[in-house]
Amino acid sequence: MRSDKTKREEAEAANCERLLRSLKQCHRHSGLEAQTAQCRHLNRALAECVVSAFCGEEAEAVRSLCGSAGTSLKRSQCQRAQMRFSACLSHFTHPR
Repeated sequence: MRSDKTKREEAEAANCERLLRSLKQCHRHSGLEAQTAQCRHLNRALAECVVSAFCGEEAEAVRSLCGSAGTSLKRSQCQRAQMRFSACLSHFTHPR
């Protein structure tokens, strides 16, 4: 039996694939100059989907801890969350 985490990861992957297909279709149906404006929402959604698929916990920590001003403790937690998020992204974007 698959774990809930595996099911969630599979659902995220399917959602990212759907967004990628939609973005490709948007680019095919838009002129080159119109692509940026007409497809922007899909481009952003796909980027957020990919980030969530690889670094979802870290991204959520940044969103929750860095969303508003707060105490020095919250600011330091935000800074640590940002560093973990950056490290996660670096892990997947820099070849080893």
